[in-house]
Amino acid sequence: MTPEFWHARWQNGELGWHLEEINGHLRTFWPTLGLPADTLVFVPLCGKTLDLLWLTSQKQRVIGIEISEIAVRDFFAEHGLTPEVTKFGALERWQAGELTILRGDFFDLTATDLTEVGAVYDCASLIALPKDLRARYAEHLKSIVPSKALCLLITFAYDQEKMSGPPFAVLSDEIAALYADRYRIEDLATFDAINDLPTLRDRGLSTLSKTIWHLQPLTSNQAIAGEKQTN
Repeated sequence: MTPEFWHARWQNGELGWHLEEINGHLRTFWPTLGLPADTLVFVPLCGKTLDLLWLTSQKQRVIGIEISEIAVRDFFAEHGLTPEVTKFGALERWQAGELTILRGDFFDLTATDLTEVGAVYDCASLIALPKDLRARYAEHLKSIVPSKALCLLITFAYDQEKMSGPPFAVLSDEIAALYADRYRIEDLATFDAINDLPTLRDRGLSTLSKTIWHLQPLTSNQAIAGEKQTN
């Protein structure tokens, strides 16, 4: 799945994944994480999600990454925001107050770009990618966010043979394979979600579950112990 795929989706207005409302699970579970005010929250593959604005309303600072200039430009225009646009290494930085969107390729981000990040919100990033790219995505994410940063992750589970993604099915064993070396993985809640997603039912699904995960950073000793068990 190439950048051109996503550029074409935005160009053609094929935005089936975009919600015209704030994610209800974000409203419910974000406050339970106990983050202090002014935490910098990283939102990968953010599109033009309204969740960015909600996070800033919770007194968090927000930094997203999005490859489509259409998405970034539309986000600021639709909310009456006038961003300052500057060069940011291989990326562009669009900033308005406490909200920043970096326009460019997620894989061009480096650890020095995200040194202040204290939390990650992944609502539609991991599930947007096929399996081979998910492994690359997770490894890169772990390499660029500080080890202290927790993550709120949302995934779907369904019979992948009945529908080709995106969104893709990401099951619990894959979550463990991707993240257990870095995080303690907690299943906060799992919901039957097929009735909330009629477009996916129209694509052939009869069942689909959604899981909300809290990825809590391991201490250095826990991480070392996990590596020894793996080896």
